[in-house]
Amino acid sequence: MKKLSFALLIIIALSACSKKNDDTTINIFSINDDIELGNQLKAEIENNPSTYPLLNENAYPEAYYHLNRIRDSILNYGELKYADRFDWHIDIIQNDSVLNAFCAPGGYICVYTGIMKYLDNEAQLAGVMGHEMAHADRRHSTDQLTKAYGLQLLLSIVLGNNPNQLAEIAASLAAGVATLAFSRDAEYEADEYSVKYLYGSSYDARGVAGFFEKIGQAPVPEFLSTHPSPDNRVEEINAWWTSLGGKEGNWYEAGYSNIINSLP
Repeated sequence: MKKLSFALLIIIALSACSKKNDDTTINIFSINDDIELGNQLKAEIENNPSTYPLLNENAYPEAYYHLNRIRDSILNYGELKYADRFDWHIDIIQNDSVLNAFCAPGGYICVYTGIMKYLDNEAQLAGVMGHEMAHADRRHSTDQLTKAYGLQLLLSIVLGNNPNQLAEIAASLAAGVATLAFSRDAEYEADEYSVKYLYGSSYDARGVAGFFEKIGQAPVPEFLSTHPSPDNRVEEINAWWTSLGGKEGNWYEAGYSNIINSLP
């Protein structure tokens, strides 16, 4: 009983310490846990080439140059809370049939060749990357994991019964990370912060709306089936853009072929 009471006190303390300054969510994972979980997930993906065929950066330096350049623009202008704390490493997954990208806890970014070839311009790609980076910077994955593993996870750590818990969670995430579904609120927040991240850059901050406008003209992919409708998201994105002042940026359509041509 004393152990249980002690664990509950730890839960209360961690919950208070792990709340973000500007929201009321509870996250029992520390920032170091996010980073460690991202590293574990990165290792799982790198060791599973049949499911995640990663492009070698040495073989495709131009493709990685473009993505790293876009990422750096977001980090330099977006005022991400963990811009300097997370690594923000990028891997490109070679699968032209998958219209997706994701960003794991700790800032590990994966972008599929499918979505890069699907998009029309660099601002759309920057908007998608900003959206995924927001999931990591706003800690949506570990917020969600807290709800799924919370008490069980914390008790196993406090009581010392499962020191390899993060590795086990990473392995579980790797099995379905490409289809990971966030809550509607988390999706809307990631859209909002994508607009905020791009607004100070040269990109048009409505870039992610361009993706939803395009995807709305075709059957919705499976990974978006549980998300808010593309039309509603475009309206919200335009509203956030307008609230910031409605500054029009560049879409960089003409040079986008250079990015596509750098891919296999």
